[in-house]
Amino acid sequence: MPQAVAGPEIERLIQLLARMPGLGPRSARRAALQLIKKRDTLLGPLADAMRVAAERIVVCHACGNVDTSDPCTICRDAARDPSTLVVVEDVSDLWALERSGAVQARYHVLGGVLSALDGVRPEHLNIATLVERASDPAVKEIILALNATVDGQTTAHYVTESIRHLDLKVTRLAHGVPVGGELDYLDEGTLMAAIRSRTAF
Repeated sequence: MPQAVAGPEIERLIQLLARMPGLGPRSARRAALQLIKKRDTLLGPLADAMRVAAERIVVCHACGNVDTSDPCTICRDAARDPSTLVVVEDVSDLWALERSGAVQARYHVLGGVLSALDGVRPEHLNIATLVERASDPAVKEIILALNATVDGQTTAHYVTESIRHLDLKVTRLAHGVPVGGELDYLDEGTLMAAIRSRTAF
């Protein structure tokens, strides 16, 4: 077992940082050291920001986004198209779509995907609230922006069946060759999806 190189407070900081996605033990030590070296300009303000975030962050009751207000900033935005609901698995997917600037619609965060292996059933996800929101006469289209995994596609089919009784257009994100992608580096599943989803040139 490696010997501790610093006091328990610093070791705890390193251990907590190591739990972050993309940070292993070495990266966590480097990040902790950087925070310590820049105590006044980085560590203090970061600690304050995290304390404030922990106190104020809430989950939007309407869409499932996280924000410091409920309803969230996106749900309160009058410029959003109320006729389109983009269904995503997680808040990180919502943020990714927002960064792209590709859509000015409203969102619905499911909070995961169906998974028999992990025991995730429909009642564990925000599907009932999605059906309720989709029943609004103002909603005309549901965009399924779920990951192209087995669980993601299973969830997409379940959602589609759940709203089949509503007069809605249901679409999904295109799958296939990414912009700038080279065919030689793509897997067979991606190539198959690209061929099946081909469009007129």
